[in-house]
Amino acid sequence: MFGKPISIKYLLPIAFALASLLPLIIFTAMAFAQARHALEHEISQDIEVRSQATMAEIDRMMFERMQNVNSWSHLEIMNELRIGDVDKRLSRFLDELKSAYRGVYVEIHAVNSADQIIASSEAGKIGQHYSPPIASSELFPSQNQLPLTSAIIDPITGEVTGKLYAIFDWTTVEKILERSTGDSRSAALFNRHHERIAETRHWKNYQHSSAIIATATSQGYQGAPSLEWQLRIEQPKSIAFSPIRKLGGIFLLFLLVVAAIASLAALPIAASIAKPLRRLSAFARNFQSQPKADSVPTGGPNEVQELSVAFKQMIEDLRKSQEDLTRAAKLAVVGELAAAMSHEVRTPLGILKSSAQILMRERGLSTEGKEVCGFILSETERMNKLIDTLLDSGRVRNPELQATDLVETTERTIAMLSAQTQKKKVAISMTGENSLWSNCDREQITQVLLNLIINAMQIIKGNNGQVEIHLYADRNEAVIEVADNGPGIAPETHERIFDPFFSTRSGGIGLGLAVVRQIIEAHHGSISVSTSHLGGASFTVRLPRIKSQSK
Repeated sequence: MFGKPISIKYLLPIAFALASLLPLIIFTAMAFAQARHALEHEISQDIEVRSQATMAEIDRMMFERMQNVNSWSHLEIMNELRIGDVDKRLSRFLDELKSAYRGVYVEIHAVNSADQIIASSEAGKIGQHYSPPIASSELFPSQNQLPLTSAIIDPITGEVTGKLYAIFDWTTVEKILERSTGDSRSAALFNRHHERIAETRHWKNYQHSSAIIATATSQGYQGAPSLEWQLRIEQPKSIAFSPIRKLGGIFLLFLLVVAAIASLAALPIAASIAKPLRRLSAFARNFQSQPKADSVPTGGPNEVQELSVAFKQMIEDLRKSQEDLTRAAKLAVVGELAAAMSHEVRTPLGILKSSAQILMRERGLSTEGKEVCGFILSETERMNKLIDTLLDSGRVRNPELQATDLVETTERTIAMLSAQTQKKKVAISMTGENSLWSNCDREQITQVLLNLIINAMQIIKGNNGQVEIHLYADRNEAVIEVADNGPGIAPETHERIFDPFFSTRSGGIGLGLAVVRQIIEAHHGSISVSTSHLGGASFTVRLPRIKSQSK
């Protein structure tokens, strides 16, 4: 019943809406709860850091203000207080101090022991009686002013001759609080009696709402005693979480719109599912008449595409298995041929070689005879090497794995070929890692390198031959690239170059690269061929890489 188009057309949108919308809502709620918790944590940390920094700034500022008053009271010009500041030098000095600090101090007075203002930054207050609003030992602002005082001591008698009062503008502290909080937060400063001595303009408005709170206590500045003040910064949760609430509303609306659009989109999707499935079913039924992987139909949803990829991979695996079986059959023939040749051909070859060597030692042998004997010796040697090659390709032994430095192995291989490279005037260079390790058979890898390098040397013509060997690590693989500047290999023969009895070189029998491939695959590696940057061929060998071993 559910296979009918009518059922898919109408049931799929409904099922999609019911199956996807509810989990999305639950997931969204959980995500926003987590986001709210993370946001609260971040805001708490930010407020904590800001409160500590603001309290430290207030400590520093108050330390500097009190240091100002204390240092001024010990200046020599304060001695003018004893003679009543008759020439107004002290008053002018206090006025200059007030002007220099640009609004930090409201007024500065120097009073005698009878609390009479003798000198002042405000000329109209000279001679008046000064009554400080609070005891000098307690810092408490009044009407946005905080009096700071220090005793003026006679340097000769050591007696206190009066006091210096600097009236600090307390709004400076409130500006610091405003600057550190902005419009979304409020802050208040409390003294040691828990009395509020400064606050921001939003403090009272935010007191009746749930808030994120951070406090900081005065620590003093540069070893000075603590003021025992406490700073409290608050941010209402209604303001802190307003972006989350707005985003939640927008996202909920978005979910509803997406659910509606998805339900409508399910109508053509239902039809699009059946069509590629029918094509894939027809392909599976007609597979024998369509053996090529490229003919696998594609399209449709991801699951159908994955099924198409699986079909294509299956065909590729079948093709590779057929190629491996063909190659194995060829190598089996090579093995049988090599075994027969080893018994039936080596013996007469040995007799020919020995006879030619005996003839070469004859004194009366003519020049032509010596030349013929030389031909016999070289050809028997070539036939023996051919038999050895056939034997190697027919029975590659299992590798004896051990930790091997491929860089050292390559250097040793190059050194073995030094005489041949000088004779053929071929330059071999090696670049890449200083050390590259693999779990492999050292002798078999040496055989692989010898085969690849000798093939490159044989194919190169002229006196400017180049062979470059590059070793590097690629994730979990050790890679060896052997590139030359020879004529190269045609792209259409890249797939066949490793087949037994296939060769692009004149006089080659096509078994060397087949043996190389056998060895590399026995090491669970791979080998491929491409065009090198030098214009010739480039062979890339990939082997499993291991960590560097201590020597």
